[in-house]
Amino acid sequence: MRATGHTGGVTSTVPDRLPAADDSLVPVLRDFGGGPFGIYIHVPFCATRCGYCDFNTYTAGELGSSSSPQSWFEALRGELATAAKEFDALPTETPAVETVFVGGGTPSLLGGDGLANVLDAIRENFTLAPGAEVTTESNPESTSPEFFDRLRAAGYTRISLGMQSAAQHVLKILDRTHTPGRAVAAAREARAAGFEHVNLDLIYGTPGETDADLDASIDAVLSAGVDHVSAYSLIVEDGTALARRVRRGELPAPDDDVLAARYERLDTRLEAAGLHWYEVSNWAASDAARCRHNLGYWDGGDWLGAGPGAHSHVGGTRWWNVKHPARYADRVIAGGLPAAGWESLTDEERYTERVMLTVRLRTGLPMADLDADGRRAADRIIDDGLAVLTGDHLILTDRGRLLADAVVRTLLT
Repeated sequence: MRATGHTGGVTSTVPDRLPAADDSLVPVLRDFGGGPFGIYIHVPFCATRCGYCDFNTYTAGELGSSSSPQSWFEALRGELATAAKEFDALPTETPAVETVFVGGGTPSLLGGDGLANVLDAIRENFTLAPGAEVTTESNPESTSPEFFDRLRAAGYTRISLGMQSAAQHVLKILDRTHTPGRAVAAAREARAAGFEHVNLDLIYGTPGETDADLDASIDAVLSAGVDHVSAYSLIVEDGTALARRVRRGELPAPDDDVLAARYERLDTRLEAAGLHWYEVSNWAASDAARCRHNLGYWDGGDWLGAGPGAHSHVGGTRWWNVKHPARYADRVIAGGLPAAGWESLTDEERYTERVMLTVRLRTGLPMADLDADGRRAADRIIDDGLAVLTGDHLILTDRGRLLADAVVRTLLT
């Protein structure tokens, strides 16, 4: 949800079916940028709120009677239909959908039938490319063998499970509700249902986590036989329950040196097991196991983001939806796209995002994409041992991955 593509073609405005006060919030669509086209669906529902999470999610108690999975789904169908009509009005044909990613929130709370309906709604309005990657996120506690069988039959091809840790005390600090072994069991159930591509998410650096805890988590991941792992350092986001606990002194803030050591530990063990990094926080067993949807973001593709708070990007125009599910539904019922705001990216902004995202990939950043200042900065980065030049691509070293944000800052200043 954080990439850009090329600008081009004749502009076409989204129709003015929304109230006049909202006209300025409706994006100006341009032709597709020529890269892969994906669809992201945001499911805003969670059974409980994890203490570290600042995503646009809501528990049943927070929503009350103002929204429900059924009202969300009806609004989603409306948004997909409206977006398809707007894309059809562009001078170039809407490309086939190469990837679908259903995220949240907790998509698995919709159940197998609910997620099948989501994919059907996409098919009603868009053409899925042959061999399209179709992913859904799932929480281990809301899955079952029957759930995975239903998803496989519906056309999903990839499962991403939120494991976070195999240590009970770490899960407790993160307010995760599944038992330590459930994520591994769910991954095995997904594999038994016929899913070749299964991801497990880890979070490292949680207060109280030890090296032994991380090793146990890695052991569990490897025992599950998955072909993809995502691992993220814990970030204390403002406004979260975790941030309040850190501010009150109940928990220590994550230590940068510890986070770096944990990352190196993860990378060493995953690489030894045949899972190779292809983006700073992602490892895959093969090229086919890489998440094509996320690569679309990192490589500057186009995507439609549907659902409350979802972000979209088409040909250099980016827009984002209103966040609250009830207001989102009201905007769709009013007859237009539920955009809360939009922006047309400048050449400088597209350059910044290209550098920021592509340098994190194992394939590296083409030197030809850098301006003169950027190429001089790249020489300094290479001299500092943070990157190497392979062919005409700037590729981060192991140390450079630890300092990826600093590398980006250097390239852009």
